[in-house]
Amino acid sequence: MAGRINDDDVKAVRDAIPIDAVVSEYLQLRNAGGGNLKGLCPFHDEKSPSFQVSPAKGLFYCFGCQEGGDTVDFVMKIDHLSFAETIERLASQAGITLRYEEGGYTPGRQQGERIRLVEAHKIAAKFYQDQLASPEAEIGRKFLAGRGFDQAAAEHFGVGYSPAGWDHLTRFLRGKGFSDKELLLSGLAQDSRSGKPIDRFRGRLMWPIRDITGEVIGFGARKLRDDDNGPKYLNTPETAIYKKSHVLYGIDLAKKDIAKTNRAVVVEGYTDVMACHLAGVTTAIATCGTAFAGDHIKILRRLLMDNAASEVVFTFDGDAAGQKAALRAFEDDQKFAAETSIAITPGGMDPCELRLAEGDAAVAALVESRTPLFAFAIRQGVARHNLDTAEGRAAALEAAAPIVANIKNSSIQHEYAVQLAGMLGILDTQFVVRRVGQLARWARERGQRPDAARTSVRQSAPPAATPAPQAQRGPALNLRSPAALTERELLKLALQHPHLVAPAFDAYGEDEFTAAPYVLVRRAVEAAGGVTHADAGYLTKVRDAAPDDTVRALVTELAVEAIRAKTVDEGYAGVQLVQVRLRAVERRIKDVQAGLVRLGDRPDPEHLAAVQNELWVLEQYGRALKDRGSAAL
Repeated sequence: MAGRINDDDVKAVRDAIPIDAVVSEYLQLRNAGGGNLKGLCPFHDEKSPSFQVSPAKGLFYCFGCQEGGDTVDFVMKIDHLSFAETIERLASQAGITLRYEEGGYTPGRQQGERIRLVEAHKIAAKFYQDQLASPEAEIGRKFLAGRGFDQAAAEHFGVGYSPAGWDHLTRFLRGKGFSDKELLLSGLAQDSRSGKPIDRFRGRLMWPIRDITGEVIGFGARKLRDDDNGPKYLNTPETAIYKKSHVLYGIDLAKKDIAKTNRAVVVEGYTDVMACHLAGVTTAIATCGTAFAGDHIKILRRLLMDNAASEVVFTFDGDAAGQKAALRAFEDDQKFAAETSIAITPGGMDPCELRLAEGDAAVAALVESRTPLFAFAIRQGVARHNLDTAEGRAAALEAAAPIVANIKNSSIQHEYAVQLAGMLGILDTQFVVRRVGQLARWARERGQRPDAARTSVRQSAPPAATPAPQAQRGPALNLRSPAALTERELLKLALQHPHLVAPAFDAYGEDEFTAAPYVLVRRAVEAAGGVTHADAGYLTKVRDAAPDDTVRALVTELAVEAIRAKTVDEGYAGVQLVQVRLRAVERRIKDVQAGLVRLGDRPDPEHLAAVQNELWVLEQYGRALKDRGSAAL
């Protein structure tokens, strides 16, 4: 069993990889001002970005769900890794060799399970790729050539070949130090009737499936021979690192251009992704043996920043199955802020077949000829009814009006309502416009989609209860209180610019902070050595000194949150120091005055004199703070 990772190595790993470089592998980041970056939070659904990254401090924080931490915390949370696995993974990326307190330098068998499974897939991908050049793989090379893919294309996408024998890969990975248990857990091997592991993929063309960071986590295998009794496509089973509903094929290659162009093109297969990329549509991605669904949407939303100027284009065959898939995609349209469109391939051809038949330009033209998904869904809704009869026109209106009411942009919604009236042959255009507006209004009142609202009204069912808002984690703070705002600002300065409040801040007592959570943060700063001795590891020390995860999250939040001033300097810091101290003095004055009243008519002379003296000193100090500012501290 691996020993504890050396503390110096852990620190080296934390310092080696900038947090913005790690986070930007998973979501698009934009300038948030003050040296911070922002994006859509990967840990909860949101419409506008509340997730911020501070490269200078090496921290991230979401002001929506209160998740926060450093680079290690981010990787642990987003990839569900243990601390040791995260350090090992980041160390591998940074080229740092880890030492363990027990057992010296780490051999492969000491790595965390996820790291081992990823490493097995990395080696397997190279093995399959090398096998594509073997004589046995000629059938695979012919398959690729027949679809317009040369050797360079195969190498670009890492396409390989799995030998037809029972255990070629299994024996190869054993030779690399992997155990049978690891091979079975990875999904690269499976149990045989004899009880010994054999290769899961045999005699097939292999596509490596990578996560958004580019790590191989699974494979898609295409049947090549008639005597192969398996399915046409065989994918890696669900494993600790591969969840097909969380993966988009080609996302590692497409993510930068998706973020740059604000467009993603969703196709149906591996060869379609290859064809699109080679034709210049480098934003193409595909699902891996499953329908496009909610978790796939989350991946794209983070890359597209969910702004209204972005677009998701779905490509489907023009047959009935393709149209059905398009309508399924339409059902998820409201989960995007992006516009959604559909490109129907001519003659039932997929993008790969279209490229082969008509060339790269035809694939690019297909995407450019897209139709808004709303228009497609409206036409499909109308087409199911006989428009030659009044009853058919009425039914078509009831089918299509909720679709129009779903359109977010009110001006576009009105335009489609007018078009729908023309489609149906209803001369009273305003009747259709009013019906669409009525459904949209009912939906807003009930917090539903217009089609759901129509159903609930027609059935006279009570509206669904609005779900209770998610409970906010962490202690409640009264941010309307001027005192709490000033204390918050001072703590942000103490965490973000400790030199501006040193050494005065270190002399502040816990009783100078009125909000209990801020008292705990003040205590953590003190436990970390205070602002006067803040060094490169200061923020990490403060976070480590926090008594629990709630306070640690608050420290992270304050370390990332923007300071409420355009110019952050000693003058601004002095104002915050003075305000916190002055309010503390005024509170103490009120307490002493209340104490004087409680002494009654015949107080003890010595006690009275001491209380009066304290009151006089406090009042003088308060005046000095008002007159001289930070010079009186």
